[in-house]
Amino acid sequence: QVQLVESGGGLVQPGGSLRLSCAASGRTIRTYAMGWFRQAPGKEREFVSSISRNYPTYYLDSVKGRFSISRDNAKNTVYLQMNSLKPEDTAVYYCAASETVPASTWYRRSRDLDVWGQGTLVTVSS
Repeated sequence: QVQLVESGGGLVQPGGSLRLSCAASGRTIRTYAMGWFRQAPGKEREFVSSISRNYPTYYLDSVKGRFSISRDNAKNTVYLQMNSLKPEDTAVYYCAASETVPASTWYRRSRDLDVWGQGTLVTVSS
């Protein structure tokens, strides 16, 4: 089983940028779909983005054009580049992995994902 550790969160002003990293250990991520979810205070966890083993990507509508997911299998790491951040992007961001659930279905199958990181807090505020 792969283990995931997120980093890169922090406090940023509206309009700013952050890059989150998800470092995997224990196994190669080459056979995993990877992605990101977030949970804001008082809200349910929501899908943000996912990337397939063969690189097709998927996004929550509200982050399209602002966020970009990528993977570096050689470094066993997945990234989430977040630009033009808004206060409503404030949340704990979680990395996830799955060998069985296709990335294209993650927006409705978060409960089927079996590998999660501990989360990193992103706060967008002036």
